[in-house]
Amino acid sequence: MFNTLFLEYATLFLLSFAAATIFPFQSEIALTGMLLSDRYTWVLLVVVASAGNTLGSVMNWALGRYIVHFQNRKWFPVKGDMLKRAEAYYHKYGKWSLLLSWVPIIGDPLTVVAGVLREKLFIFILFVAIAKTGRYLAIAGLIKGWM
Repeated sequence: MFNTLFLEYATLFLLSFAAATIFPFQSEIALTGMLLSDRYTWVLLVVVASAGNTLGSVMNWALGRYIVHFQNRKWFPVKGDMLKRAEAYYHKYGKWSLLLSWVPIIGDPLTVVAGVLREKLFIFILFVAIAKTGRYLAIAGLIKGWM
């Protein structure tokens, strides 16, 4: 029983991690299914999903910080025009824009740009964790009927 539950939580973590990167995953679907099943502790689900998604964003930050000189390569996670738009937005709003890191389409490029522009890792993790956890709490609230 423990091993199965551990693997299920680990799968949620990995899906949440991948969803924050260039991979086309939707962690919200897995979280919703798990929340609906009453087999899991909702707090632990939110913590696991938030941790995975935040760490996935840290990977984006590292990509931006350390391999931005590869931005013209096919495999680079953010294309030039999207990177320029995100960079302009980030210059305008700074670290506060990281509170939108949960938003589809713009969130992932913002996390890469934060790395490119050398946002401090502590500040980055703090703002991204707030945003990602807030999103998962909102999903849990909707599913559990608190909202």
